[in-house]
Amino acid sequence: MTSNDHQKSEQRPQTNAEWIIETIVSLGLAILIILTFRSSILEAFKIPSGSMIPNLLVGDHILVNKLAYDLKVPFSDDLTRDPIYIFKRENPKRGDIIVFRWPENEKIYFIKRVIGLPGDTIEMRNKILFINNKMVTRDRIQDSSVEKTFENLDSDKYLLSNLELYLEHLDTMDHRLMIDKASYASENFPPRQVPADQFFVMGDNRDYSNDSRSWGYVPRRNIKGRAVVVFFSFWINFNEWHSILPSWDELKITFRPSRMGTLIR
Repeated sequence: MTSNDHQKSEQRPQTNAEWIIETIVSLGLAILIILTFRSSILEAFKIPSGSMIPNLLVGDHILVNKLAYDLKVPFSDDLTRDPIYIFKRENPKRGDIIVFRWPENEKIYFIKRVIGLPGDTIEMRNKILFINNKMVTRDRIQDSSVEKTFENLDSDKYLLSNLELYLEHLDTMDHRLMIDKASYASENFPPRQVPADQFFVMGDNRDYSNDSRSWGYVPRRNIKGRAVVVFFSFWINFNEWHSILPSWDELKITFRPSRMGTLIR
């Protein structure tokens, strides 16, 4: 008998209990790896509102790079303590779109664009943004992309007729924003200086965004990461359901395959 035959003869079949334990351990390890990856590297979020139109639409599913600004100890970034940093890389830049815990209720996540850095003075005059008393220039967009953007909006023709798209030049970051010329909600904002280690954020849908103009600044510790890409876009409009058991005619489903793979900027 060879040594291989001897080893085979000594092997015994695996019992059910051993198989169950091995499976549980393997499954637990896989779940731990996935949760660690989600906690410290990359996490998925869904866009629930229109505050970032025209760049992010309701129903967009996005990936957030949690290594963009720092590396944290996995699972330390919860609601009971400050996150534990392994190292900090850099602070968010003007123009970055970030996901963060809303300072008013840290169980809720918001997504907005960074407008003001620590020490900046932010002001709005007649819907024009000023940073450190310098006007942020913008150009109105009047090409085919405007109609394409409005096709994705669930609004009537009267509301759409009041909307205008602009390309705003924020430092080296050019980005689109939307203005409602019939709204005066965001027309003026008095000068405010951003405190140390905090950030001033705004939505790209300037007249319909609940942001730093209303509730203040985002502490550095609240920032989860930078939004990088749309990987899926699907939305069921429950607001149009008129009964407890709606018919298919009342159910509005929006699927935008062209949004998949869209880089966020």
